[in-house]
Amino acid sequence: MSMSLKFSILAIAGLLCLTGCGHKANLPIDASYGSNPVLPAPQKNLLPTVHIAPAKGWPANTMPVAASGLKVQKFAGGLIHPRWLYVLPNGDVLVAETDAPPKPEDSKGIKGKIMTLVMKRAGSSHPSANQISLLRDTNGDGVADQHTVFLKNLNSPFGMTLIGNTLYVANTDAVVSFPYQPGATSINTTGTKVLNLPAGPINHHWTKNVIASADGSKLYITVGSNSNAAEKGLDNEQDRARILEFDIASGKVRPFATGLRNPNGMDWQPQTGALWTAVNERDEIGSDLVPDYMTSVKDGGFYGWPYSYYGQHVDARVKPQNPELVARALKPDYALGNHTASLGLSFYQADLMPQYKNGVLIGQHGSWNRKPRSGYKVVFVPFQNGQPAGKPQDVLSGFVNAKGDAMGRPVGVVVDKAGAILVADDVGDVVWRVSPAS
Repeated sequence: MSMSLKFSILAIAGLLCLTGCGHKANLPIDASYGSNPVLPAPQKNLLPTVHIAPAKGWPANTMPVAASGLKVQKFAGGLIHPRWLYVLPNGDVLVAETDAPPKPEDSKGIKGKIMTLVMKRAGSSHPSANQISLLRDTNGDGVADQHTVFLKNLNSPFGMTLIGNTLYVANTDAVVSFPYQPGATSINTTGTKVLNLPAGPINHHWTKNVIASADGSKLYITVGSNSNAAEKGLDNEQDRARILEFDIASGKVRPFATGLRNPNGMDWQPQTGALWTAVNERDEIGSDLVPDYMTSVKDGGFYGWPYSYYGQHVDARVKPQNPELVARALKPDYALGNHTASLGLSFYQADLMPQYKNGVLIGQHGSWNRKPRSGYKVVFVPFQNGQPAGKPQDVLSGFVNAKGDAMGRPVGVVVDKAGAILVADDVGDVVWRVSPAS
């Protein structure tokens, strides 16, 4: 091992030790939930707080904890980093087994190396399986008894949506379509590229989600930023931090909304028909900033990134600033907690658990930049008249043990055909199923 490599490793180890002693939250996590979260002054630290729950996986005969009146069971195990879920009309469940693609320009420098180690410790940065599997429960007992590889040789796939007999998959670099036949357990045809998406050697936020409009004429695609707060330069943020609208018939694409740092989950609110998304906000200005959020997405709306957060709170780290753009930055509808990494978003429209009707389920992957930790659970937020109307309620928790280790980390959340809740756990390599206890 060269002296320079040894020095780099020692430097990184030292920095990790130092950052582990970084800024501690002064406010309870509840202060960063709701329509009016507390937004204190940003903290200026030489090094970011790093306080992640090391990924360990589930010991035998253990599982997360369901809310009172509910039970949890393993719908499927033995998966390869399952991140996202999609339920087909016949009840089959598609699961994207995926991880980040190679992105050599994102890990340069000491800070880049630190973040690579952080992500590895969090259970990411494995070679991507690049496949989608199909899970089928043939006898209705809440456990998948058939598991087949449905699509393979993809490129860090994430979002999936079906329109008629065409399945759209959002790879990290393109939306690709495949012919689908109801009941099929695999697709062996080559996909057709529908739309190129920003990727490249940085590709900082690599996950791309896709959903269809109610009439099936359009696709909506999420594209995250190429940095935390534009520190790699605004020229590297072209066509990023936004939701795209793609018209299938004409092939035309346009920005539907911009200034969204890292949007992931999307769904249509059942009472209003509005598009909602879950967004990961910026890091490294303290444990008490900035709340991740969910919001209805306004056509043509600008949501602040990178110049401001939670409306018009200016991020002084970003140079040059853009006061005119900040002046029209929209305040999100509902904060989901500082650094919770809220990724999954799915409105509950089934009848099996009426207490969740019309409200939204959120999969919180868990913090790395907050002390104490936040997230690492699935929560429910009630809605009335199309708007959030109450505090978050735990649906599935217990992903971190008493030692602070992450046995699992929830990501995608969907509702199956029977009305149960399915949760992709990319550290446990499991899909969990939540349903009434009796």
